[in-house]
Amino acid sequence: MSAQSITLDLPRLVYDQLQKAAEKARRPLQEVLIEAVTAVAPVIDSALPDLRNALAPMAYLNDAALWSAARSSLIPEQRARLETLQHKQQREGLSEQEQKEEQAFVTLYQETLLVKAQAAVLLKQRQYDISDPTPFHPLSGKPLNHQHFCAISAA
Repeated sequence: MSAQSITLDLPRLVYDQLQKAAEKARRPLQEVLIEAVTAVAPVIDSALPDLRNALAPMAYLNDAALWSAARSSLIPEQRARLETLQHKQQREGLSEQEQKEEQAFVTLYQETLLVKAQAAVLLKQRQYDISDPTPFHPLSGKPLNHQHFCAISAA
């Protein structure tokens, strides 16, 4: 891949945040910048602004956090409730409140998939074999959802 050089004037706060992220990750600032821009580029045109803003900071997560995000899912209670609502919708239809609840779960599910995909992209960029799910395990062993990694409103 050929590289293009650019000069960029960043606000001091943004620069300081990037510098801290690079120091924390023990990586060169240029590498962190390239990774951040690369990570955001695929979602710029396709994601909603709130989601785009939530996905962008994932570039600063450490590898273990990205592996956790890549394995994130709805918690069992959420999956069960979504399934119940979808079955009821097919059988008899849903009330207005149930429709809103079902839509909120569908939105949460879709956002979770996007978080998982973004985490996979970042891990791949860091040269991990993302087909092997064993390198990092969440400490709790509990299912995680994307809200551990970014604040996206499902309402």
